[in-house]
Amino acid sequence: MLLDGQDPAALRQAAQALAAGELVALPTETVYGLGARADQDAAVAKIFAAKGRPSDHPLIVHVLDIAEAEAFTSGLPPVARRLMQAFWPGPLTVIVPRAPGVAAAAAGGQDSVGLRCPAHPVARALLDEARRLGVHGVAAPSANRFGKVSPTRAAHVQSEFGADLLVLDGGPCEVGIESSIVDCSRGHPVLLRPGILTPAQIEAAAGEPLRARDGGTPRASGTLAAHYAPQAVVSLLAPEALRERLNAQQQRPDGLAVYSRSLSPLAGVALWRAMPGDAAAAAFELFAVLRELDAAGAREIWIEAPPADSAWDGVRDRLARAAAAFAAQPGAGEA
Repeated sequence: MLLDGQDPAALRQAAQALAAGELVALPTETVYGLGARADQDAAVAKIFAAKGRPSDHPLIVHVLDIAEAEAFTSGLPPVARRLMQAFWPGPLTVIVPRAPGVAAAAAGGQDSVGLRCPAHPVARALLDEARRLGVHGVAAPSANRFGKVSPTRAAHVQSEFGADLLVLDGGPCEVGIESSIVDCSRGHPVLLRPGILTPAQIEAAAGEPLRARDGGTPRASGTLAAHYAPQAVVSLLAPEALRERLNAQQQRPDGLAVYSRSLSPLAGVALWRAMPGDAAAAAFELFAVLRELDAAGAREIWIEAPPADSAWDGVRDRLARAAAAFAAQPGAGEA
């Protein structure tokens, strides 16, 4: 059921569904999320079942403000508070020590929990309406089947889950890739997943350098080696390698699509998309383009690797994981 996220009646209906332990898809500035109240394990279990997601793979809990976030933690680390104050509401998730007996299912059973305060006005209106009904925190991973391309439009969510799911339509997601995730639960900040925020921006707000990820960091959403995969087989190629591969093949593979920043369209490649030269613009359209190419019948997608500049870290990360889904299983398929 697709509802207008600007309609107060639709927001009340969605909040009532959350309060009753049902699933609701909601827009955020990053991607659409599949939400359930974080304080009820039975409601959270519906997310895992709908997505086909392992129950030990933690979810991110969305809150309205820092005060609401504090209810989920046994102690808010100072660096987490500094990051919250700098980037909330916005596309940053912090992992903090979890309060005992709180959101265990949403946290995948871990002693830490990921928290985010979304900036999208529809998400915030829903969280506010839900709070009036006793819902403090909504667990909401991306509203897609596990491992597949994240949704950035309400129609993407409907295509995954059908007409029965209540979906609040808030328009296209402004950022287009998932939030940056910083682990603040181990005494120093560790970047677990890049997003639209650069490491330099995060370090400036944290007041200390980011550390390298190690075996002591917790599992976190969207950090599997293979993820974000379309139906088509994805190959991520350096610009020269992409040019050489295209020039070397007189007969293009059936269903070939190319997504490139620097190359001009070539004969024999019907599905050609130009990647924006700006990292934020590329992030905004990335998942929508992958879904579009799938829908157009692409069997293979050859993608030009983004620049090494840190502004592109989030886009590069998503593309690398999409390509890894097929490298991990020779002969294509999903990881």
